[in-house]
Amino acid sequence: MSRKYKFGEKTGAYFISFATVYWIDVFTREEYFGNIIESLDYCRKHKFMELYGYCIMPSHIHLIFRSSNGDPSGLIRDFKGFTSRKMLKTIEENPQESRKEWMLWMFERAGKKSSNVKFRQFWQQNNQPIEIWSLKVFEQKLKYIHNNPLETGFVTNPVDWKYSSARNYGDNDQTVLEIDIN
Repeated sequence: MSRKYKFGEKTGAYFISFATVYWIDVFTREEYFGNIIESLDYCRKHKFMELYGYCIMPSHIHLIFRSSNGDPSGLIRDFKGFTSRKMLKTIEENPQESRKEWMLWMFERAGKKSSNVKFRQFWQQNNQPIEIWSLKVFEQKLKYIHNNPLETGFVTNPVDWKYSSARNYGDNDQTVLEIDIN
């Protein structure tokens, strides 16, 4: 069975989630969240990404996005490839990372199990995009994304999770990451 992304409607909006290998809680430090935020912002400004919703959790990310140039597969491939290399380098060079050796060992272990990874694998490969084909589906997926930190007990109100578009929608707060609301 192919693990490649299946995007039917190339210009449609999609909900997608991807997790770190072994669901490792990597996103626990400001600089790790920052890597993802910077990459999403870059994709918005230079890679034709329209971002409608996001949430960065400790071990996974949820997005609602659209590729305005009709290449959602290439966009996600490039995003995951770049962030994988960036995160591995950041972890490797972080003198304060107490779990550094263990995490790098786990990423290397995952890489050895993968036929298309040369050394260390950061992201899981098996994720499936879900096309947003109606306003009802959009609202359902956005609610799921925004409630993720609430459901896990990290916050009591979705807008309190710093790395979520709930802040953009709830308080019109675009300070962490600008999204395409309009």
